[in-house]
Amino acid sequence: MTTTPKSIAVFGAGPGVGRAVARRYGQAGYDVVLVARRQGPLDHFAGELAEHGITAHVVTADLSETDLVPALAERIRGKVGDPTAFYYGPATDPQFTAAVDLCAERLRELMPMTLYTLLALVREFLPAMIERGDGAILSAQGAAAVQGLPRMTGWPPVLAAQRNYLQSLKAEVADQGVYVGMLYIGARITGTSYEARFQEAQAAGQPVPDIPAADPAELAELLWTMHTDRKPREMIVPESLFG
Repeated sequence: MTTTPKSIAVFGAGPGVGRAVARRYGQAGYDVVLVARRQGPLDHFAGELAEHGITAHVVTADLSETDLVPALAERIRGKVGDPTAFYYGPATDPQFTAAVDLCAERLRELMPMTLYTLLALVREFLPAMIERGDGAILSAQGAAAVQGLPRMTGWPPVLAAQRNYLQSLKAEVADQGVYVGMLYIGARITGTSYEARFQEAQAAGQPVPDIPAADPAELAELLWTMHTDRKPREMIVPESLFG
């Protein structure tokens, strides 16, 4: 008798936490579906995973196109069936602004990828998780979603809406075998384009924010541990960020 391998769909499989999550779950025996916009980088990363014995599938998609989620879900099912878990962590350049300068148009631009597509994916994949009595929905986002900060609005209010939705979801499905875990990161993540710009600015003597660096592999390990231990359901890194 054969069993279907566990699988995870990684939405936002760019450099940083998304790829680290794919690598960590692949090392644990999960088949991995990598989802992002650009084919080339995904193919290259899938090849890296394959060299380490990890089965990885590539699916390109623009996650700001919520109307395309049903077709995207079918493409993923064609690779691995309904995934055992999914990670949602697509990001755009934050482009923070002051609250006094924020406009409604900016929020409307950010809502589809940050919230609407996540909601649509949950509606696609949650029923199978509930039917199995096992599943996980994971996310990692900026810690500004947790507490508003001066001159750091724009993206954070939309992330806060995402957080509120996931908090409600986790309370509703916890007794049905589905784990919902959220990681909020108040650090610059090594290996990302933001970290490269940070290093360039620092080397040039320009003022830079006083924020710590975080290894994406360590963040992925936190998510893995949260999932496998099924606690806590929400974590902020670093833990001392908001006192």
